[in-house]
Amino acid sequence: MLELAILGFLCDAPLHGYELRKRITALTGHVKPVAESTLYPAIKRLEKAGLLARATQPGSVAAPRHVLTLTEEGRGELRRMLAEPVRRDITDENRWFTVLAFLRHLEDPVAQAIVLRRRLTFLEEPASFFYDGDRPLRAEELDDPFRRGILTIARATSRAELAWLRTTIDSLDRSGGRGR
Repeated sequence: MLELAILGFLCDAPLHGYELRKRITALTGHVKPVAESTLYPAIKRLEKAGLLARATQPGSVAAPRHVLTLTEEGRGELRRMLAEPVRRDITDENRWFTVLAFLRHLEDPVAQAIVLRRRLTFLEEPASFFYDGDRPLRAEELDDPFRRGILTIARATSRAELAWLRTTIDSLDRSGGRGR
């Protein structure tokens, strides 16, 4: 997800490392803050792979800063990652939010709808945080008010996301020439 976030933010605009780190932390920081020891090696890997370019610009106050830009190869890789997210990117809410943050860069409404349909299919599967054997438990079946709270909140969130997904997929289908 870090590489997707790096490519996505640089597709939005060229950035220096500090600003890139701030933006990634704003997107994912409440879950997993991005350490410099993780970010800068990832940047170097992407640069070595030809997905990023680095230019030195004079600093406004002190030392020069390195500004990162996305190459055409980087744009292609970003689009590939968005069009073909791995299952975990669809099923893990935090990873899903990173995909959603940059899905507009995929540009093709049909391809965007395909990704959203994968999430919709996942959300429509019966699931719970708590089970009786193989059977998912519903909030109403629990005596524990805290576990019941988890399931009540999750249900409300899922209903909101399902409604948004269905509306957005319908809109993408119309704009992509399908459903006419």
